[in-house]
Amino acid sequence: MATINFGGVQENVVKRDEFPLNKAQEILKNETVAVIGYGVQGPGQALNLKDNGVNVIVGQRKGTGSWKKALADGWEEGKTLFEVEEACEKATVVMNLLSDAGQIQAWEGMKKHLTKGKALYFSHGFGVTFHEKTGIVSPKDVDVVLVAPKGSGTSLRSLFLNGQGLNSSYAVFQDATGNAKERALALGIAIGSGYLFETTFQKEVYSDLTGERGVLMGAVAGIFEAQYNVLRQRGHSPSEAFNETVEEFTQSLMPLIADNGMDWMFANCSTTAQRGALDWKGKFRDATEPVLNELYDSVVSGKEAEIVIEANSKPDYRTKLEEELNVMKNSELWQTGLEVRKLRPKQ
Repeated sequence: MATINFGGVQENVVKRDEFPLNKAQEILKNETVAVIGYGVQGPGQALNLKDNGVNVIVGQRKGTGSWKKALADGWEEGKTLFEVEEACEKATVVMNLLSDAGQIQAWEGMKKHLTKGKALYFSHGFGVTFHEKTGIVSPKDVDVVLVAPKGSGTSLRSLFLNGQGLNSSYAVFQDATGNAKERALALGIAIGSGYLFETTFQKEVYSDLTGERGVLMGAVAGIFEAQYNVLRQRGHSPSEAFNETVEEFTQSLMPLIADNGMDWMFANCSTTAQRGALDWKGKFRDATEPVLNELYDSVVSGKEAEIVIEANSKPDYRTKLEEELNVMKNSELWQTGLEVRKLRPKQ
């Protein structure tokens, strides 16, 4: 475990140097790992574990689109692909990668197979943290751990195939065997994490819900819409408004920021851009910080969890969700984006 100075704060980080794959394989050699759910995170984590030599099976409801995807990915019915409860029964490590709503629905069936000494693994702290709303309370004689990749399962898989890794957080909620942390770290390395940083179930879900509603998705989508609308209202064409709002940001600036940092970005743009960005960033910060505090309070209070659980429990949720997503898809902003992307030179 390495101690790293993050802007003046010392943190412990687990890197592959200190916890190599062969160590993870040794820890997991007698485990049967069941990946429950084959939707967002399931495929990437399951396939990476399999490729890293871990004994993996998949649990998924038969006949679903995810079941068919698992078959297409090479999992074999009756050998490595089972119904959810059968997979839980066979496993020593149950990786609960169902959606938050799916976890609530499947919990009672899964719980009865969580016998003494097994490990229950999550990639999101939602179900455990908001247990009063989800009903997910683990038996006392099983390990309960978390490894949360900081990105999609698709990214986890593609980076793995390229010999890279996605950073992940890890946490131990319950150590029944005395080996919970070791199991969590081994699983974290084996799913393809580049490095792991420590958190808690509660902090993971608080930061995750805030992040996806804030900068990662909600805020950036809202700011895109706001700037695009202002430019269109002021007489700019759709293509110009899109290029100045989205295309330059995603295709030029974000890769540079990802590789070098925002400080580098500021230092390596025109003096005109520097002056304007420095003058205006504080105004945007001050305008959005109260909104983000309101959002964080809503997460901590459980209100956001209630909204998610209530929405997902409605029989017409998927239909209503598609309607909302189609509004975004069919907007002038993102229809313009569809055409702009077609104009990108082919490599």
